[in-house]
Amino acid sequence: MASLLALFSSFLWGSADYLAGNLSKKFKPIAVTGASQAFGLLVGAFLVLVSGSFIAPNLKWDGYFLPAVGAGIAGFLGLVSFYSGLSTGRMGVVSPISTLSAVIPLSFAFLSGERPTSIQIGGMVVAVFGAFCASGPDIVKGLPIKPLLYGLGAAFGFGIALAFMAQGSKTSSLMTMTAMRVISVGFCILLALRYRSVGGFTKSNLFILLVIGSTDFAANLFLGVATTKGLISVAMVFGSLFPIVTALLAFKFLHERLHRIQYLGIFLAVTGVSLISIG
Repeated sequence: MASLLALFSSFLWGSADYLAGNLSKKFKPIAVTGASQAFGLLVGAFLVLVSGSFIAPNLKWDGYFLPAVGAGIAGFLGLVSFYSGLSTGRMGVVSPISTLSAVIPLSFAFLSGERPTSIQIGGMVVAVFGAFCASGPDIVKGLPIKPLLYGLGAAFGFGIALAFMAQGSKTSSLMTMTAMRVISVGFCILLALRYRSVGGFTKSNLFILLVIGSTDFAANLFLGVATTKGLISVAMVFGSLFPIVTALLAFKFLHERLHRIQYLGIFLAVTGVSLISIG
């Protein structure tokens, strides 16, 4: 169950990133991030109310609130970096580097005492390397500084956010993900007030922003639940395969050509997942 939830979160994340990356070519990435996070907050608040899952926040590390604050800040910065990188048109540089975000929560899980089998560890290495290759590392044309920095910013932001999400999910995945968006949306409101702009979106853009926000929230939620149903390290690796989905959607709808290394990466990712599953 944990593996399936984490894999599904990758599918949702990859889909949201594809849509957000395209929209970020027309609007400022930080505006896309803020608007989509606002819709995600509405989805989270609705689920909390309907399910009656509200838990009063406290300032203890073993609760959900402090980890959610850390995840909200790191995740917001990671998303802005990622969408900014995608908007440069160099997805082949930004997306592969962002897959390295899995290293941070993996290290956190190992330091917390998780001990996967040797086969599972081998599968993790193969799967993460496969996700990197499947993203289509585009270094043939050179390694431009701006997309490289955006990719590194996304990797660190996502990685730290994932580690905090796993911690908060021990208390409540739903409350952690909802509180995360309270933090990120709060940042966006301050920025909107500072620059007196909400991004310049029209009514025709609201639906796609709702889809991005809802999908991103669901991806976070499913991954958070997955970390409570099995090994955190395994869930994080499965959840880090989202760039494969983004690359495949770009191939399907934007007609971006897949390179040989991407086919190899997809094969390696599937092989790694198989090894983890049988381990």
